[in-house]
Amino acid sequence: MQRIRLRYTKRGRLRFTSHRDFQRAFERALRRADVPMAYSAGFTPHPRVSYANAAPTGTGSEAEYLEIALAAPRDPEKLRELLDESMPTGLDIIDAVEARTSGLADRLTASVWELRLDGVEPAEAERAVEAFLAAETVEVQRRTKNGMRTFDTRGAVVSLEALPSAGDRPLDSACAILRLVVRHLTPAVRPDDVLSGLRAVADLAPPVPSAVTRLAQGLFDEESGTVTDPLAPDREAVTAAPPTAAVAADAKAPEGPAA
Repeated sequence: MQRIRLRYTKRGRLRFTSHRDFQRAFERALRRADVPMAYSAGFTPHPRVSYANAAPTGTGSEAEYLEIALAAPRDPEKLRELLDESMPTGLDIIDAVEARTSGLADRLTASVWELRLDGVEPAEAERAVEAFLAAETVEVQRRTKNGMRTFDTRGAVVSLEALPSAGDRPLDSACAILRLVVRHLTPAVRPDDVLSGLRAVADLAPPVPSAVTRLAQGLFDEESGTVTDPLAPDREAVTAAPPTAAVAADAKAPEGPAA
């Protein structure tokens, strides 16, 4: 059984798709691309797909990850191309690698987010960021399936900064851009929780909903202060070792008719 790890995006209007919507679209793409999926055992077998730390509905993302198990080997890049062609524009499959290491989910320990605050002056956002970072704790409330929950957002935030104004905004319109690096703790601290924290400590309240995009997720490197590529260990393992016999045979096999 071969395992392939994929990176995909949620762009444009497709950021409003729920995780369940994406699952349905992805399973349709698997069928259209004639992917030889491995299936679970039991009375209701289903494709062996493992999703990891999906972004909240309404947020965009350049760095979502999943893993699939195949019953027959395929070249990762060819498989990526077939799946990408079968997905809606905006849900794009942008990277694929054969899994040569364990624990993909264990390598998703932090995320980099960009928050676009239309209607907020950059100087106002910078003052709010300074107040947030100066606080020892910033408690917020969020409604969960078990009711209202209060938790600290400050401890999960590695860095938060206000960037220069967006270059694509109208000259008569204020717009602040925040760059956020947050650890994946329990309970999970989401970008909207940080925005609630900014409102609590500095009364920062954007007049319109913020546009939020995940730029990266992976292991947080304490030394460099960056979030690393979670697929890098698999790429390095593939480079260090020859392809498996099954993958080599698949690469030599003649291509069948186009789907």
